[in-house]
Amino acid sequence: MTDDIPVTDDVTVAGQPDLRQLDELLDEIYHGQERISQAAIYRAAVSADLPAELLTRIAALPEGEYAVDEAADLLGGSAG
Repeated sequence: MTDDIPVTDDVTVAGQPDLRQLDELLDEIYHGQERISQAAIYRAAVSADLPAELLTRIAALPEGEYAVDEAADLLGGSAG
């Protein structure tokens, strides 16, 4: 008998959010942009209907502008 852990689109097996959504969002919003504000990242995440866990991470970023690699590092993604 095995304990199957359900996997949804928003959560990985370990119970952490699926960071692919974050990476995809960052790739999309940074296309042609060098730096983007925390507020703009958050607005895009809300529009993209990202899971609450990811929205909380983005909301916790200090105000300011971020390059894609800075945002990905701080949020736990791998975009860049």
